[in-house]
Formats: sequence, structure tokens, C-alpha cells
Amino acid sequence: MSADSTSANLPATESLRIGIVVGEASGDILGAGLMQAIQRRYPNARFEGIGGERMLKLGFKSFFPQERLAVMGLVEPLKRLPELLRIRKTLINHFIDNPPDVFIGIDSPDFNLTIEGKLKAAGIPAVHYVSPSVWAWRQKRIVKIANSVDLMLTLLPFEAKFYEEHQVPVTFVGHPLADDIPLDTDKAEARKSLGLPEQGKLIALMPGSRGGEVKLLGPVFWQTAQWLQAKYPEVKFVVPAANAQRRQQIETQLAEQGELPLTLIDGQSHEAMAAADAVLMASGTTTLEAMLLKRPMVVAYKLAALSFAIISRMVKSKYFSLPNLLADKPLVPELLQKQVTPQALGETLLGYLQNNEQTQQMTDAFYELHQQLRCDASDKAAQAVLALIGKE
Repeated sequence: MSADSTSANLPATESLRIGIVVGEASGDILGAGLMQAIQRRYPNARFEGIGGERMLKLGFKSFFPQERLAVMGLVEPLKRLPELLRIRKTLINHFIDNPPDVFIGIDSPDFNLTIEGKLKAAGIPAVHYVSPSVWAWRQKRIVKIANSVDLMLTLLPFEAKFYEEHQVPVTFVGHPLADDIPLDTDKAEARKSLGLPEQGKLIALMPGSRGGEVKLLGPVFWQTAQWLQAKYPEVKFVVPAANAQRRQQIETQLAEQGELPLTLIDGQSHEAMAAADAVLMASGTTTLEAMLLKRPMVVAYKLAALSFAIISRMVKSKYFSLPNLLADKPLVPELLQKQVTPQALGETLLGYLQNNEQTQQMTDAFYELHQQLRCDASDKAAQAVLALIGKE
């Protein structure tokens, strides 16, 4: 057998060892998709680091619970800094002592870029998957990124252009959600799967997956539901809790509110948005999912006062929600800090319930953006990672 034919058969038996660190729930989706795409080529590939539930189901070995990395803002992480530094040092030492074929940091740039830089300096190929918002604020981070990674994988096309302009190796892979979510979704089927009435108006309330987000946005969202019900009595609400901790937090908050026609479910945020006529949500990756599901949305965000005072002086971007960044125009309403009031949120949602022409225009724009992002992202990301280490 020739050397060429032998190497052609290697992927079926060769075992790769890949380090991955994922900091939050949205990264778990990307990590699981990437793992599956690599496993199709290298069935014996092993993955370790920090991962979420989806990754664990695929055989991922996680050294710490992913929840320990899920902090927000600039000030809040300081309270957990000793723990975060200890976790990061442990990971760096482990991977330097036991070098993987490649290390991939998924999102969480403040945590992962330092790991990537240390490993790259030790001769371990380093990839960062999901660009930090360096094009929007703290643009000087591009220097650290260039020194820390061998390859940047971006989900959005305008991000890749920014890295190309700064001579950082980059591959635009598209977004796995755009591949997974069909261009048309069945609202009635989604409601049936959740045991919700198929008739009537339904709004999904999604104050975030992190404790800090729910603390700041949850009470305003429940008050918005009360405001809206007073104006539109037949409306109902569904709230997907990201995990058991968030469910307990939400239940505590709701106990302090008046009665609402509200269904609290575990997980299933995708189904909740698909079942809804409109979505009120925290800014984040879920805004992209709502866009791909073609659901009108209102995007809100609040930070602790000091964090907002610091960040607001750094931001260069006109928008903070992904649909608006992709469209480069104010496609969906964005409300920030003091703008986040029950009346302001409620009035916008009420407009969606009463104005079919407005919602149709938004839906048409969402179709166009969806098609731009359909690139078979997980497979494209796997190809780029494997090519980097000469295994594709």
C-alpha cells in the first residue's frame, strides 16, 4: 500500500485531541456543531476543556461547569476574579503539559484570548471561534487578537472584512443557526409541541440566560406583560428558563408580580420563539435566532450603572442587536438602560399585534438576512480548523 493511500485512510482511525473552552449557552451550540463536524471526519477525536450540556452529550470532558464562566459586564466579573483566574491558570497549565492538536476558544474573549495567547506562544495552534465585538468597541484589542490566535472564525460577514483589513487570518463560516433553522417555521406546530393554545396572540418573554441579566431585565419584562395585558386582554405569554437556576430566579420574581396568563417552561427557547407572534428579549445571540425564525422582536438591555458608564464611552457601533448590525440599519427596536420601561416596551409590542404590514416588512428583511448566513457553518468551521493543523 502506498504512503498516499495510507494517509487517505487515516481519518477513520487517527485520534485527534482538541481543547475547547466555551463560556456560555450560545457557545455550547457552536461547540456541539463543531464537534459533530470533526467527528464525521475523525470518529476517534477527543475533546476536553470546558463545555456545556450539548457538548457533554457528545462525549466532551469538561474540567469545570460552564456556568462558572457565565458572568456579564465589566464590574461584576471582579467579584469572581480569583476563581476565574484560578480556572484559567489550571487550563493553561493542563494544555501546556498535555498539548492538544489544536485549542479552540469559543466566544468569551476576555477569558479565552489569554489562554489562546499562552498556548500559541507554547507552539500549540490556537483558534478563536466567534469574533469579539472588536469592530464596535475597544478596537485596540485587535493587536492582542493578532498575537493570540492563528485563526479567527467569524459568524458574520462584516466581521471577516474587519480582520482582513488588519491582516489577521480569518474565515467567515456563517452561522450554524441559519443552517439549522428552516426558512419557514410552523407556529401552530410549535404551540402544539409546548401544549399552548393554537389560537390567540402569544408573546415570548426572554430576559436572558445569565443571572445578572434576569436580575435587571426580568422585573421590567413582567411589568411590561401586565401593561400589555391591560391594553390587549386576550394576549398570553410564554417564558423559557435557560436552566434550573434561572427558573428559580424567574419564579421568585414572578411571585412578586400580579397574576399573569404566563407559561414558564424549561429550556425550549427555540420552540417558544417559534410559537410566538412577537418576542421581547435581552440582547444577545437569541436575537439572531428570533430573526431566523422571522419573529418580530423588541430588544432590550441593561447593565449595572458603573458598567454602562464605562462601556458607553467605548462603543463605536450604531447598534447593539444582531439583526440591526447585519442589516446596517434600525430594523428592530433597541431599548437601552433608562429607555427600558414597561410602557416603552409594551407600546412597541402592541404595535406588532395590531399592525400586520409592519410585521410583514420586518419578516421580509429577515428572509434576506437568513439566506446570507446559510453557509453550512459547522462543517466550514471544521474544515478551517483541520486545515490549520494539516488534517483536512
